[in-house]
Amino acid sequence: MNPSDNETWLIEIGDEVIAKKADKGEEALSAIERLIYCVWVADYSMRNAGDLLTAEDLYAPYREEGERLAERIGLTKTRAAFGLSSAKLEASYFSAFEGICSELQSCLAR
Repeated sequence: MNPSDNETWLIEIGDEVIAKKADKGEEALSAIERLIYCVWVADYSMRNAGDLLTAEDLYAPYREEGERLAERIGLTKTRAAFGLSSAKLEASYFSAFEGICSELQSCLAR
């Protein structure tokens, strides 16, 4: 199965955010960059482990921070997804993924 354009996009933008975080510190990240990191953490976990346990290990507050940032930025699909319990987010992650990426991309284009 080939990765979607959004999978590739998230990996690439996630790498940029991770490099910036490593180079300049978390405080240097904008709200959208921090949200992208939260989505990247969830995506990495779901695609590599098939659940969100790895996400908890990588960045424990990814769901709460993702929900808070998405609400602050006004990304309703992303906020709704990250507002779910871990079990419900796991069950619906792949169906919500394209909408989440579309919102993030729209926000970056502003």
